[in-house]
Amino acid sequence: MSPITTPFGFSSTTDEVTQGVDLTGRRAVVTGASSGLGAETARALAATGAEVTLAVRDVASGERVAKDITASTGRHEVHVAHLDLSDPASVTAFTAAWRGPLHVLVNNAGVMACPERYTEQGWEWQFATNHLGHFALATGLHRALAADGNARVVAVSSSGHMRSPIVWDDVNFAFRPYDPWLAYGQSKTANVLFAVEATRRWAADNITVNACMPGAIHTNLQRHTAGRGSGLVPDHLIKTVEQGAATSVLLAASPLVDGVGGRYFVDCNESDVVDRRTGTLHGVARYAVDPDNAGRLWDLSRELLAQAR
Repeated sequence: MSPITTPFGFSSTTDEVTQGVDLTGRRAVVTGASSGLGAETARALAATGAEVTLAVRDVASGERVAKDITASTGRHEVHVAHLDLSDPASVTAFTAAWRGPLHVLVNNAGVMACPERYTEQGWEWQFATNHLGHFALATGLHRALAADGNARVVAVSSSGHMRSPIVWDDVNFAFRPYDPWLAYGQSKTANVLFAVEATRRWAADNITVNACMPGAIHTNLQRHTAGRGSGLVPDHLIKTVEQGAATSVLLAASPLVDGVGGRYFVDCNESDVVDRRTGTLHGVARYAVDPDNAGRLWDLSRELLAQAR
């Protein structure tokens, strides 16, 4: 299977990858759209004509972003809905309230390298927020995604996935000393595995799911790291928000990736599978695209969510 390539790359922006794209009549949900990459992703999709819902924890911030999007794009079909991905009840409320088809779901929200913290269910916070919440959201919206066909889901992952595979016997750090970067890496591996398994399971519904690494961008995601992320990325590799959101938006909207699923993209192109950490922002670990791992994670995720009911 040949890697997917596009004319776009590191410096491409959201407006460049959506040039000529018309999503009029299509409906999109973007999580974590109250700032940063999520806000830019929502703006870019609205600019193509899509009806966009900002799924956010902070509704007031979301409302401000929605007004800004309307002002900059002239689009009035921009909505805001409450969603706390760390709370299964909140995710259930969101999916239960959704009416009609859904054509694009961008699982963008996340936390990075946060201090040790657990949900009421005992789930490690980053795994719960970055993966389990989005897993529950996507599966809860499955019927809406399948309703019209050709729906797309984007799972925003990270090169940080190369810091850790899924540690099956200790996902929630019950035994290991807590390490915020290992926890982050595990959750980002889960995002890629979700894309692999969801594409396989939902093929008959014409739903495709891809994962991506947006790049290094200074946003609120870095609030637990003094605004610098890992601190290992040189300044010349730092992207603007418009560049950072470009890969997500391309996967959500571009005809260049019609029918493509279960892949991992960096800088708007599919990344190579690697067997060692690359020391760069490129590459996807073999364990993160392994179909057996993907199926195992799907089953584990359903089991954990069932226990929460």
